[in-house]
Amino acid sequence: MPIPIAIAIAIHSDVICPWCWIGKRRLEQALAAFPSGTATITWHPFQLNPGMPVAGMPRVEYRQRKFGSAEYAQALDARVTGVAAEVGLAFDLAGQARTPNTLHAHRLIRMAGRLGAQDAMVEALFSAYFSAGMDVGDPAVLVRLALAQGLDGDAVAQFIASDEDAAAVRAEDDGIRRQGVEGVPFFIIAGQRLSGAQPVAVFTAALNEAVANAVDGGADCTDGICRA
Repeated sequence: MPIPIAIAIAIHSDVICPWCWIGKRRLEQALAAFPSGTATITWHPFQLNPGMPVAGMPRVEYRQRKFGSAEYAQALDARVTGVAAEVGLAFDLAGQARTPNTLHAHRLIRMAGRLGAQDAMVEALFSAYFSAGMDVGDPAVLVRLALAQGLDGDAVAQFIASDEDAAAVRAEDDGIRRQGVEGVPFFIIAGQRLSGAQPVAVFTAALNEAVANAVDGGADCTDGICRA
């Protein structure tokens, strides 16, 4: 009988990071070659703009401040849109009017995790922002997206209006930064750390190593003995 495998994958990301959605899709493509249930994925916060005003700001203004010129920002948008298309994602970056504060979105992801809908919620947030141009910092938008994933709208609205989990999100964000992580996506696959939207082959290699270690007991548990 095959030995059951349960590989833990933690992903630190931000819902306004285009490479995070691309990385998600590439990881999923790698996982498709493994039996269903091989991995359990949890999503963790990393705010690209922790000092962003609560209401966000116009995206054109934000991009010009960050990259120095509208022309350079547009070139970057064109490049990432092309890469996204290679993994089946349709970006409409010109349709994004605002760059939001993502604290509420991360809180919602955390809430969805407790309800067994975390991955679906993350996917919905990515799609809303990158493909539909929705303001994922707007509480009303977040409630609509949560409803579409089967969450209770009133409960979500009350949750977002509160401060619940805000301190936990900030603490987790600060914690991963203290480990030296400066950008996302950032993947931890059974202890292996991978930065960036890696090619499918890199994810596949990491998963193969994790599965081998899980079956063998790890490199320090071989030949009938586990070493400290």
